[in-house]
Amino acid sequence: MEKANSITFRVWGRYALFSDPLLRAGGEKSSYACPTYQALKGIMESCYAKPTIRYIVDAVRIMHTMEPETKGIRPIRYGGGNDLSYYTYLRDVDYQVQVHFEWNENRPDLACDRNENKHWQIARRALERGGRRDIFLGVRECQGYIEPCDFGTGTGAYDTSGKIPLGTMFHSFLYPDENPGHDLIANLWQPVMENGVIRFIRPEDCRLRRVIRSGYKVKSFTPGENYTGVENTWREVEL
Repeated sequence: MEKANSITFRVWGRYALFSDPLLRAGGEKSSYACPTYQALKGIMESCYAKPTIRYIVDAVRIMHTMEPETKGIRPIRYGGGNDLSYYTYLRDVDYQVQVHFEWNENRPDLACDRNENKHWQIARRALERGGRRDIFLGVRECQGYIEPCDFGTGTGAYDTSGKIPLGTMFHSFLYPDENPGHDLIANLWQPVMENGVIRFIRPEDCRLRRVIRSGYKVKSFTPGENYTGVENTWREVEL
């Protein structure tokens, strides 16, 4: 039986590009072999997001073979005009994802909105309708599609492949409202895919990390001023 804070979904698309954010500034772009924690978290947040909760990605299952495809792209230069670059995408991608949500303990001002069943019901209904916002697989030009699924069902391309180390990869960002120091932190890790499944560690458990910037001020929410309050959010469940 699915837990009240657990969500599983399938996401797929024709192309995907999951890369290190440092390589997004310009020039050539090449996708990782699998989606990053941050990309899957962003997909779930495109489906349904609230500052009261934070999503924790538990696992992803690779359903199709990881096939790269290189394309010639003419990106716009920062100084004007066009350039020629080669982007390496993943083609025909299909993933099963398992996530759960927890209360954002760095948001005590939203403690009155901590109703587990309410958020689970809204997220489940948004998922059934394909999400509240557009789904992208790493970058804007890679449109994705999302629907509920049972994690582990069906036949995957790597179900009998054993353990496959994937090297050092970007894991996630810890945003200022998700850590006590209110810093922006980049996390790296070294994943291992076992029989097509990658089990993610939590962002705070990543040993390879770097503080990108400190001193952020987190916006607070005050009921009646910039927040409607918990009594009005129940209307979303009934829609």
